Amino acid sequence: MNENDPDKSLLPSRRELLKTAPAVLAGIAAQSAAAARQGPQGSGNSGRPNILVIFSDQFRWDCIGATGLNPMGLTPNLDAMAARGTLFSSAICAQPVCAPARASILTGQYPSRHGVWKNAIALSPGATTLATTLRQAGYTANHIGKWHLGGTAGTDAEVLGPMPPEYRGGFLDLWQSSNVLERTSHPYEGDLFDNDGKPIHFSGIYRTDFMTELAQRFLRSAKSPFLLTVSYLEVHHQNDIDAFVPPKEYAGRYPNPWIPPDLHPLPGSWPSQLGDYFASVAKMDETVGALRKTLAEAGLDRNTIVMFISDHGCHFKTRNTEYKRSPHESSIHVPLVIEGPGFNRGLTIPEIVSHVDLAPSLLSAAGLAVPSSMQGHSFLPLLDRKTEGWRNEAYFEMSEFVTGRGIRTPQFTYAAAAPKGADWKAVPRADRYVEYTMYDNYADPAQQVNLAGRATHAKQAQQFRSRLAERIFEAGNVRATIDPCLFPYS
Repeated sequence: MNENDPDKSLLPSRRELLKTAPAVLAGIAAQSAAAARQGPQGSGNSGRPNILVIFSDQFRWDCIGATGLNPMGLTPNLDAMAARGTLFSSAICAQPVCAPARASILTGQYPSRHGVWKNAIALSPGATTLATTLRQAGYTANHIGKWHLGGTAGTDAEVLGPMPPEYRGGFLDLWQSSNVLERTSHPYEGDLFDNDGKPIHFSGIYRTDFMTELAQRFLRSAKSPFLLTVSYLEVHHQNDIDAFVPPKEYAGRYPNPWIPPDLHPLPGSWPSQLGDYFASVAKMDETVGALRKTLAEAGLDRNTIVMFISDHGCHFKTRNTEYKRSPHESSIHVPLVIEGPGFNRGLTIPEIVSHVDLAPSLLSAAGLAVPSSMQGHSFLPLLDRKTEGWRNEAYFEMSEFVTGRGIRTPQFTYAAAAPKGADWKAVPRADRYVEYTMYDNYADPAQQVNLAGRATHAKQAQQFRSRLAERIFEAGNVRATIDPCLFPYS
């Protein structure tokens, strides 16, 4: 007999197996139920998944190849992540500008509730955030990269130096960050600041690569469970030169790029910037691949939820005089891809989700209760295609370029703005708005035809005015009136 073969005399008979099968199966079921309660293995005593959030800045949602909209093949790593995990094809930001959007992602609240209604306003030290909630449950909360949630009270000055611990949103473990990274660094040199406020200088290495190395160093020795956010400036333009700056090896890679339909008919900065923007997107995708590889090498990939998100999109000065702060898809529609425990479904979710839903969903995925302060809702039921009761629309706010509010439904984008006068200035809210944009996204996905004021759509506009007033009150406890378009036409 082969020494590797079992001695058949020691094996139970078929009759014995049948007798013991119910007890064995019951034991297996009990073990499975216990494992389900405890969560995946390899995540420390809590059994809860680790969470890695990868922030990109100003990343257009339609750049991801898995959406089927961009033919350039810029994102093989994000496409692989979507194929393994879950792609949310209709994710809408809470406000299309850096600081308010980031505060909404972390707090699960709209800007009118968390108070960061524009850039240069600090997130309240007492805010309940994803980080504070996870730390209470035994997680470490770690942040690398751009913060952009620090401001000086009573001024429009943004903090350029170290960020005091009470203004770190609960990220009280590893801290390697700069509040306004675009102003303390350039693509190949600059500074972050550590836990003690000491500068972490880099030079001669591309900013994204430097930050990725910091993240990889953390992951290779991380103790579970942890929250790590890696917040890149890319693919945002470098402010002081108003240009997108990909790494040197990517420069000139896309000299004749495909042009998205929403840009093609409109004047803007895209003719000179689109190629470098796409090169920056390709580099960001490479970065995602590097972090996913490190997770696998460290044995963390099976028990780490990885989320890729952006704060807003980019319209290349086609809709106003800068890059975002408008109600258009190019501004408010953001990429969202999640993989890991519970999300590895090979699934695309078409329902509309919002920035404010991210923190509640991650907390639910970790088996934790969602704080009552959070206005968003967990979208985990959508993964099981339980869509009943899901409000399939997103409410969003706008500031600085206009003081505005809007709603995005599957078919329509509707927005209203406070009228501008000679003494107009940016304010957090208004008590009167006037409708100024309405697009039918089914008939006009590139949003070239504004339907606001058209007699053919007067009924829809009236319904949206009523609905938007309800959402404004719900988000910020403010009563506001919304007037019809000032210049109706038939």
